Amino acid sequence: MNETVNQENKTAEQPERTFTQEEMNAIIRDRLSREREKYADYETLRDKAMKFDAAEEASKSELQKAQERAEALQAQLNALTQEAEIQKARTKVATEKGIPANLLTGSTEEECSAQADAILAFAKVPGYPAVKDAGDVGQKTIGTSGKTRDQFTDWFESNFH
Repeated sequence: MNETVNQENKTAEQPERTFTQEEMNAIIRDRLSREREKYADYETLRDKAMKFDAAEEASKSELQKAQERAEALQAQLNALTQEAEIQKARTKVATEKGIPANLLTGSTEEECSAQADAILAFAKVPGYPAVKDAGDVGQKTIGTSGKTRDQFTDWFESNFH
């Protein structure tokens, strides 16, 4: 506490000092030179920061490219998985119902089952006359059994396979 009183007395005893323009210029130059020394390497640091930002942007672009490729591959994998599931459902229904799998176009097991039921119902609809002689035409053609259905099968296979 005693020190505080002494400092107050010294301040009160000293008259207010005035500075000349040259002294003020010297004080300001000194202060400016100290500030400039603090930021002397500013240009170097700025260049380094710009290079770092450019490198970061380039690596970011590479990362984005890799991420886009991964997303494209994931989409392709999802499409293949979905197609495999559809084929599995069609094969299962075709096996259960006893119809060819290539006639089914549904994408779910329920859709395929409904289609198979519709195909089977259509197959039972009378629309074609029954052959009274069981397809036996009475004459034999070379290479066939003589039945109409066998002749038709031979003709169909020779023309479409």
